[in-house]
Amino acid sequence: MRDSLLVGVELISLEQVRQIYQQPLTALVFEAQSWHRQYHEPDAVQLCTLANIKSGNCPEDCKYCPQSARYETEVENYGLLPLDDVIEQAQAAKANGSSRFCMGAAWRKVPDGVQFEQVLEMVRQVVDLGMEACVTLGMLRPDQAVKLAEAGLTAYNHNLDTSARFYPEIITTRTYQDRLETIKAVAAAGIEVCCGGIVGMGETDLDRIELIHTLANLDPQPKSVPINALVPVEGTPFGDLPILDPLVLVRTIATTRIAIPKATVRLSAGRRSMSLAEQALCFLAGANSIFTGDRLLTTPNPGLDADAQMLEQLGLISQKSEVRSQKLR
Repeated sequence: MRDSLLVGVELISLEQVRQIYQQPLTALVFEAQSWHRQYHEPDAVQLCTLANIKSGNCPEDCKYCPQSARYETEVENYGLLPLDDVIEQAQAAKANGSSRFCMGAAWRKVPDGVQFEQVLEMVRQVVDLGMEACVTLGMLRPDQAVKLAEAGLTAYNHNLDTSARFYPEIITTRTYQDRLETIKAVAAAGIEVCCGGIVGMGETDLDRIELIHTLANLDPQPKSVPINALVPVEGTPFGDLPILDPLVLVRTIATTRIAIPKATVRLSAGRRSMSLAEQALCFLAGANSIFTGDRLLTTPNPGLDADAQMLEQLGLISQKSEVRSQKLR
């Protein structure tokens, strides 16, 4: 099918993605699960933890984000956490079964100087714990990407959020091209690209199709694709939007699995409002990773006990990953 990745050639057309997405749901999920089993352990789910290492006061105007300084929300504002605090969180995450530790900072772009050096040391120490290390820090220059790679960073998360067409309805302080330039810098440095989007922001089916089409044609394709369902937060412009129909999330995940079959598809924000059966459908559609813990940056997330019970009920196992020491990079 789309196993041969030809540089400079569109891997999958917009019309192909549309046809996949618009299949009857049962046929779509069956095809997605068939592709999933070719490249992934069918009953394994990677557990990840996302730590908020710098919260609030972000100058961006992302309409979904309570960390924007432009909106009045109840989000706690604090500067970059001390190294020891972050590593303590990483150690706890590993003890609770997470093999990937992600660190998010509410910055418009990665700062130079002391703060960046602190982040580099966080990356080194997380990798030395034997965990995958991922960061999401905003826009990134090529030289900064190289330094993160040298520190041993596994992946850099920088979501496209939605289609290029719908993007201006969500964010005006950063362009779609800005995001693509950061992704390009990450890939050029040899860091895994973690890139996905958010559904439930008022976009159409076509916007979701266009997002998946863009993701599938990145060069290289992202190895990690987080699919988030909007969690409306009071005080943000999207605070009154209704909760997304879970079947739209299932359809988006299944289409992503077929279009980017080798990627880890991460069932990310929005699980707190989903039933066990709805989450099970997402795994059937090809999701093979979740974020654990009581919060996902600033929004509620099912706790460790709830996730352990879910995995047991569904017969799923925690997937482990082998991580090379940063000394070997």
